[in-house]
Amino acid sequence: MDYTKVLIRPLITEKTTLLKEVANQVVFIVDKGANKIEIKNAVEKAFKVKVEDVRIVNRKIKVKKRFGRVVGKKSGFKKAYVKLSPGDKIEFFEGV
Repeated sequence: MDYTKVLIRPLITEKTTLLKEVANQVVFIVDKGANKIEIKNAVEKAFKVKVEDVRIVNRKIKVKKRFGRVVGKKSGFKKAYVKLSPGDKIEFFEGV
């Protein structure tokens, strides 16, 4: 699988920013069919860094309140926590 299809986008929140600074981990939203090996290879190829570990979390679809006859849904997605080797880093918004 091509790395542009595996990595959908980086997830940037307060928690992921803290993980990036403290534990040298970066979080990505990835394709639902991707496994750890494909994610590792995609990150190494896209950002030219060495990856130590990959952890995956599947977020289930959440049903929201009803609006009359319509039931709302929040889409589910797969998240990958990627731990980088010491000395390597990925910068998303440096200089902004």
